[in-house]
Amino acid sequence: MVKSIFPRLSKDQIPNQLKPVWESSLNRRGEAKFIAGMGHNPELLDWYLKDFYQKVFYDGKVDRRFKELGRLRLSTIHGCLSCNQGNRLDALESGLAEAEIDQIHELDFDGFSETDRAVMRLADLMSMATEPGSVLEHDLYDDLTRHFSKAEILEMAMVFSMLAGIARFIFAFGFADKEDYCQF
Repeated sequence: MVKSIFPRLSKDQIPNQLKPVWESSLNRRGEAKFIAGMGHNPELLDWYLKDFYQKVFYDGKVDRRFKELGRLRLSTIHGCLSCNQGNRLDALESGLAEAEIDQIHELDFDGFSETDRAVMRLADLMSMATEPGSVLEHDLYDDLTRHFSKAEILEMAMVFSMLAGIARFIFAFGFADKEDYCQF
């Protein structure tokens, strides 16, 4: 585990409006380091939770199941233990089956549809593990346009890239626990 030099607030120190978020993180992820760090800027955390998550992730144009599929794929690629714990629960709640979750790195798993595979490949493109200079290629674009509008493709790409950037942020600031295999 990385020791962060950026201070985290204790539960008693965080603003009252963040205490329910703290508790929720503790219950779903087993820790609340991200909330403890972001307690220094509650307005920024509020933007992230309400404007990004509520307005785009949950209430956007794309069915939540696809965004949960991509988010879980990203967090397992990145190796964020804290994210994986919560994302697995959220994926189940959005309709993903246990078998799909267990096979999240197997694009050829029979339980995944063509649409699922396209979403997973888009998540791969947006991940921190992608080679620098990688771009959206015709085959992936064609697969995506068979299932999604251009607006929906942009929404998923934006969501997945935001999540990859947040993963980079939380690792750099020591705001999450990592899986043993995490390379970042």
